[in-house]
Amino acid sequence: MAVVANKRSVMTMYSDPSSPYSHRVRLVLAEKNITVEIKDVDPLNISEDIMDLNPYGSLPTLVDRDLTLFESRIIMEYLDERFPHPPLLPVDPVSRASSRLYMHRVSKDWYTQMEEILAGGKGAAKARKELRESLIAAAPIFTHKPYFMSDDFSLVDCSIAPLLWRLPLLGIELPPQGKPVLDYAARLFERESFRESLSEAEREMRD
Repeated sequence: MAVVANKRSVMTMYSDPSSPYSHRVRLVLAEKNITVEIKDVDPLNISEDIMDLNPYGSLPTLVDRDLTLFESRIIMEYLDERFPHPPLLPVDPVSRASSRLYMHRVSKDWYTQMEEILAGGKGAAKARKELRESLIAAAPIFTHKPYFMSDDFSLVDCSIAPLLWRLPLLGIELPPQGKPVLDYAARLFERESFRESLSEAEREMRD
């Protein structure tokens, strides 16, 4: 049966297989067991089809029927609301706002440094030192709950996991006082959804 182009029968995600931003959306998709067609895209060779969908030509880009979304945080929260089980944000407004603030800080404090390191410019060494020190300073937070400030796996964990997976790639090795971070990372990496979320390129980061 023919499928009209703008009435896609399957959700489609255009994904950069090496990007932590695409990775965290893939983790949400896997955690919720959402049926989706993931199309790997070279970020240096964005097709006109994607540009037609997303004026920024950024990845990830998600297409769900007539809806097109870009910016990973927006996609993650949409998926959590569209597919409410299991919930990945708290129900009450105060806790939800706190979780969103945590995600904002992860992006501002850690992802910004990660981008600087991956860019490989003159600021990479300074960013590597700052990210390492920031993770060590945050280590006590990871001793209180199995997940980030929570007993339950959440969108905050989906945001942090791709960064921790990339620590070897970033040239960051944590000292003994960073063990709570590494223990937390191991709990995330053992989840079936995390293993399913990995692209081939991401698996090779740890080979």
